Amino acid sequence: MHREKKTISKNRSARHEYFIDETFEAGIELKGTEVRSLRERAAQITDAFVLIRDGQAWLHGMHIPPYSHGNRWNSDPDRKRRLLLHKRQIEYLGSKVKDKGAAIVPLELYFDEHNRAKLCIALAHGKKAYDKRQDIAKRDSDRALAKELKERNNRARGWA
Repeated sequence: MHREKKTISKNRSARHEYFIDETFEAGIELKGTEVRSLRERAAQITDAFVLIRDGQAWLHGMHIPPYSHGNRWNSDPDRKRRLLLHKRQIEYLGSKVKDKGAAIVPLELYFDEHNRAKLCIALAHGKKAYDKRQDIAKRDSDRALAKELKERNNRARGWA
């Protein structure tokens, strides 16, 4: 039996705010009640970011709500969490972040096919306001084109 990944949370604003250059899959060092809380409800990663410090990757700003039955074993919901990456990946990301405008942003938090919590992170560069406007205009024109094609196909079939 092959399981698919189960998405917990997505950072939808990341693709709007950044140009995505490369993506990486990273494990997350979590405590037991945090894993149970992730299975119970979604986490919030929209304000999260990754920093490279002392040869380790740290995730800041991710909010995991306290587990409902965790009482005193619940940890701080906004604590920084260590990301599990290979040493070469961390060095590569660290060297790229030193470039002007580069950042490491989380895109998606999910359970993989082996039920392990994983985080898809991206090496990205920030967009300017005019880039965002271009993306919105392109999306609107693509949407209008798709609607027109759908209507044309419906007329050709005699449905409209």
